[in-house]
Amino acid sequence: MKDSLKAELATRREVTVDENRCIGFMGKEGMVYATPRMVSDVEYTCRDFLLEHLDAGEDSVGAHVSIDHLAATPLGLKVTIDVKIVEVDRRRVTFEFSVQDPIEQCGRGRHVRFVVDTAKSRERLAAKRAKAGLK
Repeated sequence: MKDSLKAELATRREVTVDENRCIGFMGKEGMVYATPRMVSDVEYTCRDFLLEHLDAGEDSVGAHVSIDHLAATPLGLKVTIDVKIVEVDRRRVTFEFSVQDPIEQCGRGRHVRFVVDTAKSRERLAAKRAKAGLK
């Protein structure tokens, strides 16, 4: 990890709520931003931001998400995802986040990621696959 990784760093990302980000079980008129897609968008926003502060051979993995999905955001609207690092404890990085559509806040929560050595992670996964009898 680089010395630049510190609490209080923040970033913002805008995404458009397209069909792939929506629930589909309430018909076209009921297509709204799905909670799992909101979680995914938050995780990728945090990961991409962390990559700017990691060394070669490092990445991060999600370990915890606590989310309040506060309001429905219809298909076609843009949302703004604001994330801020609130704690760096060795390899554990904790974020607070907010998701806002043009009308109201639609999500908020906390997300924890761990910085990992990608080569060591691949070794552990290979060992686990072998133990499970997978190739």
